[in-house]
Amino acid sequence: MSSDTFQASKRISDEIKADLAEHPDRYVMLTGDRPTGRLHLGHYFGTIRERVRLQDEGVTTRIVIADYQVITDRDTTEHIADNVRNMVIDYLACGIDPERTIIFTHSAIPALNQLMLPFLSLVTEAELLRNPPVKSEQEASGHALTGLLLTYPVHQACDILFCKGNVVPVGKDQLPHIEQTRQIARRFNERYAPVFPEPHGLLTEAVEIPGLDGRKMSKSYGNAIALSATADETAKLIKKSKTDSERCITFDKEGRPGVSALLTTAALCTGRAEADIAAEIGEDGAGALKRYVTEAVNGYLAPIRERRAALEADPGYIEDVLREGNRRANEIAEATLDQVREAMGMVY
Repeated sequence: MSSDTFQASKRISDEIKADLAEHPDRYVMLTGDRPTGRLHLGHYFGTIRERVRLQDEGVTTRIVIADYQVITDRDTTEHIADNVRNMVIDYLACGIDPERTIIFTHSAIPALNQLMLPFLSLVTEAELLRNPPVKSEQEASGHALTGLLLTYPVHQACDILFCKGNVVPVGKDQLPHIEQTRQIARRFNERYAPVFPEPHGLLTEAVEIPGLDGRKMSKSYGNAIALSATADETAKLIKKSKTDSERCITFDKEGRPGVSALLTTAALCTGRAEADIAAEIGEDGAGALKRYVTEAVNGYLAPIRERRAALEADPGYIEDVLREGNRRANEIAEATLDQVREAMGMVY
């Protein structure tokens, strides 16, 4: 993506953010996650907290649990049902309100997935092959390029457009997906009839969420603190995290990744600056730092864990939330598919 394209996207994103505060009812937001494991602090500070804020400000919000997308780069759906259930629990514990926000799964919304057929006719093979996120995801997976991974941006367009989404929270690296969706919407509207909005990316603040080893927090790296972890499990994870031999605590992301990752984790949970926390601990060393981080994380997650425990004790309610979310999403998707068929002259 060129610098000019990014700057144009950022300008539009900033304009939308300013308008959101005044007119939240103008916006429909689509966001979601793949149920490949448990959600962790990186997900919370990176996306979930912002979803809750926008929901509470009055933005119409839809969250897809992208179960079909699990098999873009994996050969199994083992544990997927448990992952989906726990994802719903995490969302609700963090503040997502199922009365205001529809939570649904790909596999339960046939009409959404049926949009893939007309949408695929609107993109070329070359356009799919040069989508940067597709390339990077293929390289990261080590798998051959599957048809599902190749067409992932089109499936994402179905997610966004089935509910007439016009804003999607994204990082800079995901902007090509949004541009592909805009292109599909524009081509459909021009070829058949004006059915879809052209959505924009709502650029999220670049909050870097390090794992306990200094790398990006990720389930696959084993360096994440799951939202479902207990206080004791969290303490053990932090205690085992690698630091270094230097006693004085300082914030230096390049030179001291382990120490700095712990400081950033504490900063996110306390609202303080990393340098201030480092200066306070000073010569007390890594042991004191780990105790501080443990208290900060466990203190921050305590109310989420309390709500989580209550939700876990009521599995019937979790099933009801997902069933109702799927029902509502199906109504929207079927109405959109009817509009698409009518626009294409396929009502017989």
